[in-house]
Amino acid sequence: MIGLTDRFGECTVEKYQVWIDGQWMDPASGQWLETENPYTAKPWALIPRCDANDANRAVEAAYNAYDKGPWAEMTASQRGALLRKLGDLISENAEWLADIEVRDNGKLKAEMYGQTQYMPQWYYYFGGLADKIEGAVIPIDKPGMFNFTHHEPLGVVTIITPWNSPLLLTTWKLAPALAAGNTVVIKPSEYTSASVLAFMSLIERAGFPKGVVNVVTGYGHEVGSALVEHPKVARVAFTGGEPGGIKVYEAAARGLKPVSLELGGKSPNIIFEDADIDNAVKGAVSGIFAATGQTCLAGSRLLVHESIHDEVVEKLLALAKTANMGDPMSPQTQVGPVTTHPQFEKILSYIDIAKKDGATCVLGGQAATGQDTEGWFVEPTIFTGVTNDMRIAQEEVFGPLLSIIKFKTDEEAIELANDTLYGLAAGVWTQNIGRALTMSKRIRAGTVWVNAYRVVSYMSPFGGYKRSGLGRENGQAMIYEYLQTKSVWINTNKEIANPFVMG
Repeated sequence: MIGLTDRFGECTVEKYQVWIDGQWMDPASGQWLETENPYTAKPWALIPRCDANDANRAVEAAYNAYDKGPWAEMTASQRGALLRKLGDLISENAEWLADIEVRDNGKLKAEMYGQTQYMPQWYYYFGGLADKIEGAVIPIDKPGMFNFTHHEPLGVVTIITPWNSPLLLTTWKLAPALAAGNTVVIKPSEYTSASVLAFMSLIERAGFPKGVVNVVTGYGHEVGSALVEHPKVARVAFTGGEPGGIKVYEAAARGLKPVSLELGGKSPNIIFEDADIDNAVKGAVSGIFAATGQTCLAGSRLLVHESIHDEVVEKLLALAKTANMGDPMSPQTQVGPVTTHPQFEKILSYIDIAKKDGATCVLGGQAATGQDTEGWFVEPTIFTGVTNDMRIAQEEVFGPLLSIIKFKTDEEAIELANDTLYGLAAGVWTQNIGRALTMSKRIRAGTVWVNAYRVVSYMSPFGGYKRSGLGRENGQAMIYEYLQTKSVWINTNKEIANPFVMG
């Protein structure tokens, strides 16, 4: 069961169980972790503290489901039907899932509800794609040989997700993995596990056979590592911070397992002198203050042509100052709390670093105080006078902190945009189509938006260059990342040729 009420001090909290082999169960350790509501800074749920024993149970369950039983015997069309049914259930329960996410990670209800309403499309899309994957008959150059290929699932896939958008980022991986016929073990962030656990009730209602989807929760070093290193795990899909991604990459390499890594970014949002400034300013706000800046694709570096710099700053300040902070469940709120207390402290430390490095704080610059901000709130913060060698221009802050950098020429804008270890996304604001095409080609990032920012789709590939990660998510090609190709040879000759020579 999930959602058992328990007493914790003065608060009533929800006590969750893990989902393994089609059953709700307590963690092997018998221990739970407190998870806090960022808006109140008070505990609201108890999350199972799993360990290697739980990881092993989950992987074994997933492997058995992959190797034998109903899931292994299902046709691709049958798998697709299950995914579409799951999509329908998500649609029916989108607000319920969103409310849990808001309570758990502090993001706006409008943001989370928008995500959960959109999530079914991944299951419809990949559910429809499941039985469209075809092999080939090869007109082989060997006489008397018939050769064909077909695609098979990899086996057990481990999915590891971060705390900022737990369900959506799980969905990006889960939908194509299941469509391809794999089984899955999910390890959400220890900070935001509740929504993924609740989501398993929909997996159960959809009718997925036991063991096909499993969830274990807890710390990365106690359960995540055990999943990545397990010999029966065939692939790892990870979204999170760079240090965690490197550890996953290293561990998976020892087992020669394919890995996808969606890591951090320091994305440039570039406003040229011919841009529609009002729209560009809205795009700048969307890029850094939406989701309280807690997104890997945040446009945290605003590159502005020197001729319009002062106008852009003036309009940006005017818009940002109107942002309402407070209860993320309220439709009037535009900036919510920071999801975790460690992240709250990290953002404040970077504000101090920026000031010491000589940047000028023109907005915010401190923890929010006052009515309706009793949790972990940081004021929307803007720095001008930033140079690209400052730490706030090079290191991912993951919060509502914007660095504004001047440029003179298109070439300088390109150099500044690419002068980072990351390459996840970029924004370009211009009315010149030639410039737009040139910039989209020369900026080294996996996604480039022109006159837009922070737009994603189940149809379009997403992923980074350089230290922003490996591989892509979404789009038709994604399903092949969860498949392996087998070549089958059939000899129709009556006799075997020279057995001592390769045929």
